[in-house]
Amino acid sequence: MGRITKEKEPKSNKVKKSAGLKKELALLDPKTMASQEETASKVKSNRQIVLKGVKVNNLKNINISFPTNKLSVVTGLSGSGKSSLVFDTLYAEGQRRYVESLSSYARQFLGRMSKPEVDSIEGIAPAIAIEQKTISRNPRSTVGTVTEIYEYIKLLYARIGRIYSPISGLEVKRHSVSNVSDFMVALPQQTKVYILAPLVKRQDLTIKENLHLLIQKGFSRLYSVPETKASTPEESEILNISTLPSTLKSFHGLYLLIDRLLIHQTNDKSLYSRVFDSIQTAFNEGDGKCYLECISENKRRFFEFSNRLEMDGMSFVKPSLNFFSFNNPYGACKACEGLGNKLGVSEELVIPNPNLSVFEEAVACWKGEKMCEWKKDFIRYAEKENFPIHRPYKDLTQEQKKLLWNGGKQAKGIYDCFKFMEEQSYKIQYRVLSSRYKGKTVCDQCHGTRLRPDANYVKINGKGLSDLVLLPISELVGFFENLKLNAHEKAVASRMLVEIKHRLGFLMNVGLPYLTLNRASNTLSGGEAQRIQLANSLGSALVGSLYILDEPSIGLHSKDTEHLIEVIKQLRDLGNTVIVVEHDEAIMLAADHIVDIGPFAGQNGGEVVFEGSPEELLKNGKSLTAKYLREELQISIPTSRRAWKDYIQISGVNQNNLKNVTVKFPLRVLTVVTGVSGSGKTSLVRHTLYPALQKVLGSYGGELGRFDKIEGNWRQIKAVELVDQNPIGRSSRSNPATYIKAFDDIRQLLANQVLAKKRSYTPGYFSFNVEGGRCEACQGEGTIKVEMQFMADLFLECDQCHGKRFKEEVLEITYRGKNVADILEMTVEEAIAFFSEDRSNTCVINILEKIQTLQDVGLGYLHLGQSSNSLSGGEAQRIKLAYFLGKGVSETSTLFIFDEPTTGLHFHDINKLYQSLEALIRKGHTIVVIEHHLDVIKLADWIIDVGPEGGEGGGRILFEGVPEDLVKVEESQTGRFLKTKLQKNGN
Repeated sequence: MGRITKEKEPKSNKVKKSAGLKKELALLDPKTMASQEETASKVKSNRQIVLKGVKVNNLKNINISFPTNKLSVVTGLSGSGKSSLVFDTLYAEGQRRYVESLSSYARQFLGRMSKPEVDSIEGIAPAIAIEQKTISRNPRSTVGTVTEIYEYIKLLYARIGRIYSPISGLEVKRHSVSNVSDFMVALPQQTKVYILAPLVKRQDLTIKENLHLLIQKGFSRLYSVPETKASTPEESEILNISTLPSTLKSFHGLYLLIDRLLIHQTNDKSLYSRVFDSIQTAFNEGDGKCYLECISENKRRFFEFSNRLEMDGMSFVKPSLNFFSFNNPYGACKACEGLGNKLGVSEELVIPNPNLSVFEEAVACWKGEKMCEWKKDFIRYAEKENFPIHRPYKDLTQEQKKLLWNGGKQAKGIYDCFKFMEEQSYKIQYRVLSSRYKGKTVCDQCHGTRLRPDANYVKINGKGLSDLVLLPISELVGFFENLKLNAHEKAVASRMLVEIKHRLGFLMNVGLPYLTLNRASNTLSGGEAQRIQLANSLGSALVGSLYILDEPSIGLHSKDTEHLIEVIKQLRDLGNTVIVVEHDEAIMLAADHIVDIGPFAGQNGGEVVFEGSPEELLKNGKSLTAKYLREELQISIPTSRRAWKDYIQISGVNQNNLKNVTVKFPLRVLTVVTGVSGSGKTSLVRHTLYPALQKVLGSYGGELGRFDKIEGNWRQIKAVELVDQNPIGRSSRSNPATYIKAFDDIRQLLANQVLAKKRSYTPGYFSFNVEGGRCEACQGEGTIKVEMQFMADLFLECDQCHGKRFKEEVLEITYRGKNVADILEMTVEEAIAFFSEDRSNTCVINILEKIQTLQDVGLGYLHLGQSSNSLSGGEAQRIKLAYFLGKGVSETSTLFIFDEPTTGLHFHDINKLYQSLEALIRKGHTIVVIEHHLDVIKLADWIIDVGPEGGEGGGRILFEGVPEDLVKVEESQTGRFLKTKLQKNGN
């Protein structure tokens, strides 16, 4: 066969092309070049993500586009279809396409991943969703580990940290062979140097045998140094090992002579090589120690070096990454295993009332006929120990508290009492008594910092790593800004410091200056967790990605929203497309592009009612969103505020950053607790008021915050309910129907059908929580969880029941043509319409009464069987509200605490929420709301404003009164924004 060859292009042609190209480039002046770059930029900016025929959930075959590298906001009523468009379509397809690029192992699940119901999606980039869910429930996860700031600080301490002895406070230095060699060759010319090593005696050998071993190693001389080491050189003596007397009993005053030399040329390479080898030998033979005796100008100096980290009789560990890791057994505190807390004697349980003194029985475990002997014994010796028995516990100094707990020379303390109870634990009464005062307490070894105690011997600018993780972010920024390092340390730490400062700056900008790096991730609210993820995204500096944010303004005061907008714009300016699902007015108006879904919720939504710029929305928009932004529609302020005379007063609150505050909570009115993020609202209400009321009512509401006393008319309250944003139910099988108890009546209704009775099906047979009628392949979940290991877990439709959750024979039982799976698939609105056609059945009437409450709180768009893990925090909270509305709690006077109930609510839906809260107040209940939304604040009967800033800058009660008076308080950030709001509303 002939060989086909490609003809080479003549060299001259290449030259011509090159010259021609140069000529063309030469013709382009700067203006032409700039014009071309501008055109390219316009083409890039005109690229769009185009979606056609979107029919996911309630979306009605919509076509829509989002400009790339821009900030787009998707808004609309709750349940209008925003999440269906952004998360269930855009994000789901972005994730699906990402899996296509992965390994064959990952792609095997791709065929089972449900593709969004959409005709086509063009221009989509890799998608990253930042949702309003808790980052991690792992108790080892902290703000520092999630943001990766802790990883960089660990590395910083491992590289440039200096070890200080806790006894003398002096720096512990470790000498190397090279720096001892450098020291030696830098000595003055003509200096005589003796390189010595201490004689290390092997315990299993006699002195004679030790000396014989040295001879075998090739050593022949010892060096005798006088006691003072300050004598004249003539008093030192070189001894031959072989001639030493056999009667020698110890090596005291003797050293092994490794080498002796004269310093003559500092640049002599052979000298340096010899010195290096000799020093290395000295360290090896001297078990890490080396001595130099230097004789110059008839003066004798003795230097000691060690390649071990030792000082003041202590040995220190060389810093490493694992040494500072509490998630590694090497660095974790041995007492709490890196958790920061452990089961022990709880101070709050032992000293329930810190206003009492020891004499007044402040120590709860020292009460009773037998245990009071401990109190009497302590009082007997208190004067000798200089302990004030009549001083309230809260006023004791730290030393006095330590004496009370640990005991003194004669007096026995609280811990001695518990040690006695443990010794007597074979008696049941002591086991019961001891367990009464046990709880989760801060570890007494690491003080909650999770690290082994000796990790704190390593310091940078006087601060140990544990000191840094306990500082608020705002103070931590100041520490790193003012860090003083030498030239070498700056060179080593420069890259780490850049990352640390950037990430701390992002946390400041998203409104989290009050957090500490030691704060556990599982204690963060949904809004805080989301903003931390947002800060992480900025820190990672990804480019060309699609970021989808779910209401990042949750938990933010209006003051902090301004900073959040700047952060989101930074994410956009990096070269990313940012799409935000949001109801906040400020974020909507700051967007480049806005999409309004509506016109209403559920089946009456799912359409694009506006698409364009915020300016166009304000000018031409006809949707509810536009009307509220233009103030054509408003949430009306009550004509009068409710008067009150009964109240609960909680005094001397010192929880977290609260500064000994005293607050009144009126009864049977709507009280709103507000203030900037981190000012102390949650500490006051959730960590103090709630557990304090639960305790006096005989229940347990979690760890009790620090306060003096609770007073007022609290006996009028018979129950306390905390309605937060935690998921409903205990598993993903929980859903709205089960939570409000409507599913009990649905199961009874189906069990009453003729075919069910013939087959002897009980209501339990229609439950997916127990074996019987449920699909056992997915155990009633409807989905199978696949752990992807390298990415988020996948939830795939069950192959057996195809998402129906029940066996086929169960699905044959129908009520008016609908089986149990069909009913659970209905939205609340559809279910009300369906069941309203048959009001003769008792079960049906009960179902309607219960699901109507979901409609009343604005959740008519939810499916009755919607899994709890697909609900947002705001939806979960409003389902709980619906439960209480339908429960008929009018017989029991209850205090309800709501934590940001406006989460996920459009302006129009806040009216529904307010009416639901009003319904509870009309039944004689009390409402306390933690909230930032100005429309809720202006509706309150009573305002408690905490501030003025977050963290240490907050913790004071700035105002207690009606909203109209709050605007007069100059120090209040809330008052400043509320004043603007009321002026817009014409008040």
